[in-house]
Formats: sequence, structure tokens, C-alpha cells
Amino acid sequence: MRQFFVVCVLIVPMAAAADAETVTIAFGAEPTQVDPTRTMAGVDQYFMDLYFERLLHMTPDLERVNWLADAWAIREEDGKIFIDVTIKQGIKFHDGVELTSSDFRFAYERQSDPASGVSGNLRYVEDVVVHDDYRFTMPLSQPDGLLEVQNLELWAIPKHHYDKVGEQGVQDHPIGTGPWKFVSRKHRTELVVERFEDYWNKAAMPGFKRLIIKIIPEDTTRVAAFKTGAVDWIDAVPPAQVQQFQGLPNTRVATLQAPNNLLLNLNQVDPGSPFRDERVRQAIAYGVDYDAIIKYILFDQGVRTAQIAPGGLGYDPDLKPYPYDPDKARALIKEAGYPAGINIPCYNLTTPREPYMKEIGDTIFAYLAEVGIRCRVVQLEYGAWITLARTASRPWMDGLVSHMWGQGLPGDPTLAWGGHVHTHGDGWGTYSYTSDPELDVMIEQLRHDESRQACGGH
Repeated sequence: MRQFFVVCVLIVPMAAAADAETVTIAFGAEPTQVDPTRTMAGVDQYFMDLYFERLLHMTPDLERVNWLADAWAIREEDGKIFIDVTIKQGIKFHDGVELTSSDFRFAYERQSDPASGVSGNLRYVEDVVVHDDYRFTMPLSQPDGLLEVQNLELWAIPKHHYDKVGEQGVQDHPIGTGPWKFVSRKHRTELVVERFEDYWNKAAMPGFKRLIIKIIPEDTTRVAAFKTGAVDWIDAVPPAQVQQFQGLPNTRVATLQAPNNLLLNLNQVDPGSPFRDERVRQAIAYGVDYDAIIKYILFDQGVRTAQIAPGGLGYDPDLKPYPYDPDKARALIKEAGYPAGINIPCYNLTTPREPYMKEIGDTIFAYLAEVGIRCRVVQLEYGAWITLARTASRPWMDGLVSHMWGQGLPGDPTLAWGGHVHTHGDGWGTYSYTSDPELDVMIEQLRHDESRQACGGH
């Protein structure tokens, strides 16, 4: 399995003044839901980060700073690890109720619930012990190097609101401490939010009063919305049109490496799966010309990697990807006992979560057909695609799926590896169709390594 990640391209009109009353933007993909304690996918951040905040925050310069936390410290007592947290005072939710330690205790209960898509991030946090309205402690069963990377993980969610409106009510009207306050939402169409005038961090206040987010999955429609002035900003610009946009007046094009690695997720667990044979997996690696995909499908708006994105923790510049060698791929498939080739379901994402995601998948499947792996292609929109890939779903994904996971800065690959290649179970392997005990131990040891812990908090 080879990985590469595409370049995210944003279009911003220069005429959109920072102090404008309203700014309208368009996304290609819609979040699956907005509750950070039930999140299933990275695209959920599009809406979650409008309303909800965590104890720490990552700046655009990739510096981790205290956010809702006023101070925090790691201490060891009788061989046990504790994280002591003091939160800022006077922070208000959108309904005017003050944030307290009890809200973080409630967040812990929801996030550590197996029903939560992020329960594995708190697997070594035993509890949240509230001392008073502004101080609490997290005792850990084992050292966990991932917690700081995940901004101490806990989200500030209002217990009183959840108790009052329930699960669906939170989806219908989310309330948090963030800079934007919910106004209205039409699913698959539009979200409207307005600036939270009582936001605690005045230096981070939005420069305009209202934000309208349009959901426009179809590339040509999203592009047309920008060109006609219906929206001020779009994401997931089709790579074939990047040059064209660069020539438009009053337009700024930002080309950024996305944190996502695009990959093929293979079912290597089910009995009878051809992907249990290493030679078949190697045939896939040799059988696809990823460099050609980057050049001709992504118009050079992509970077090929052997595993980790350049600059990420654990990146090894000496680790090279497999070369394109279709003859070797065909030979490996025959050697594995499939002289007539293989027929397999291949699942593809049609929603532009990343630019040309569908086209990338279709091209990969065409390459595989040339070396003897014939795909029965199933095209899926985002919600169905993410559900299919999750190992909590039944039945399991029964072939291969064109997939992705963030491993770029400032991420920690332990999170991605723990989700993608650790054996499924006990909160591990949320998207994993791999089971390798030796690899499991390596991932767990990396996460436990005390040398990766902060030395005293902030």
C-alpha cells in the first residue's frame, strides 16, 4: 500500500474586506455531524471548530498554546501519572452560562464511551476528578504521549444543554464556547453562524459578523458560484483549474499541503481475502503509477510519500516508495495462486473531500485492472463511504477502499497507525482491516514512551 497526499487549494477574493458584515464560503463536503464527542471523520472539524474548543490550541505557526486551559502540569506520584488542569475563569457558552470543570467531566464521560468515535484517544485516562469550578485532574493508567498532541483531547461542551435537548437537539442547535454562534442550518445545503460577541478571546474575534457556509459537492457548480460572486471563498478547487484561477483579477490562490494521506485500505483479515497474501499487496504497490496520477490527474498538485508526510514525526527520507512495475505486479499475482487474476469489490468516494478524490480512485482501479485485479467499483457519497470503512460497521468492508487519514504536521502518526493498522478492538483500529501482533506492540510502545511526554506542563 502506497500513500500520497494532495495539495489543498483555496480561492479567496481580495475584495472581501476583513470588516465586512457577511462572508459566504463554499465547501465541497458536509460534516457527518457536529458533536465533538461523537465525531466520525475529519471533515466534521469544518463545523465543530466553529462552536467548540479544547484545553490547548494549535496556532497557524504550529505552536501549541494554552487555550481554555490557564495552566496544566504533569506529575508523577507513587509511579502513577496525573495531569492537573486549571481552566480560565469567566469563559461563557453561547447561552451565557459559564464554563466549569464539571463540563469537562461530562465531556470525558461522553468521549470515553465506546459509542464515541474518539474514545480511543482517552484510553489511558481513568477519570476526570473535579476539585472546584476551575480545577480538575486526569489520572492516567499508563503514560500517553498522544494526549498533548491532541490538545489534552477534552472538548468544552455544556452539560446543561446536552441534558436539556438530548442527542438530536445538540445536532439541531450546537452550543459551545467558540467564536461563532449557531443561527440556522439546512442539511446538505447551508449553515449560517454569527460572531459570538461575548467570546472570551478578544484577540481572536472574527473580523466580520456573519458567516454563511454553502455545501456544494459538485465541482463545476462550486467553481461557478465563486466566479459569479455568489460565494467569496471555496475549497477543493479542481486541480485542472488552478492555473486559470491564478489569472483571475482580485483573486488569491493558496496552495497548501493537506494533512491527509490518500491510501488504499485493504481487507487483510477476513478468511479467503486475497489481500492476506503479501504478494498480492505488493502487486498493488507495483501495479499503480502514482507519479503519473499526480502529474496528469492532480496536475502536480500532490506529493508522493512512502508512508509519513515530509516533516512529520517519524519521517524517514531514505524510505522510498515502490517503483511502478506492472510486469512484476502480474508475476506476483500469479505466484500468489491467481493465474486468472482477482475479482474484488472496490469502493470509491464521490464527494470531493480532497480535490479529485473520485478521479484518483477511478484511475487507481483502472491501473489494478491492467495487472489482473479487476474491481467491481462501488461509488459512495461521504456518509456512506465513512460508514463502510469503519470497522465498527457490520458487515466489514469486503475488498478495498480508496481512503485517507491525516498524518501531516502537527499530527502524530501514532494516532493514524492506531486507527488504520492496529488490530481492531478495545478502541483500536477504527478503520483497520489489518491484524499484526508485532505491529500492535510497536504502536502501543510508541504511544506509551515516556520520553514523548511534556516535562512539566504549561
